[in-house]
Formats: sequence, C-alpha cells, structure tokens
Amino acid sequence: MEIRQIFLNKGKHRFCFRYRVGREDELISSFAALADDPEQNFDWFDAAVLSYTVGRQLERDLGEATELLH
Repeated sequence: MEIRQIFLNKGKHRFCFRYRVGREDELISSFAALADDPEQNFDWFDAAVLSYTVGRQLERDLGEATELLH
C-alpha cells in the first residue's frame, strides 16, 4: 500500500505526517487530536488546512481512477 506525506511549516515548527492511502480518516483524526492539545503549536486552522489538502488529494485520486475506467 502506498505511503504519502504531508507537511506543515509553522514558524520554527515543522510537522510531517506519513499515512497509508486509504487511511485518510485516521490522519484527519490525528489533526484533530493535535489541535485539541493546548501544549502543541498546532491549532484548528492548521487542522482545517491540512484536512482540506488531504481532501483535494482524494479528489485527484478519484479523478484519475475515473479516467482509467473510460
């Protein structure tokens, strides 16, 4: 199964998330958990931006799969 990465640079912090294709729901849950932790330099806006980026990647994947069927 393919492994992907997504990054967020925020000030002096760099967040790197690795996930398996098909497990995007777990990834998004981890964004929420980080955003909910007041000790992390990761907020709900960061979670929303990364969730949006993951959603866009899923759209691209779906488009590619649909093109292969035609």
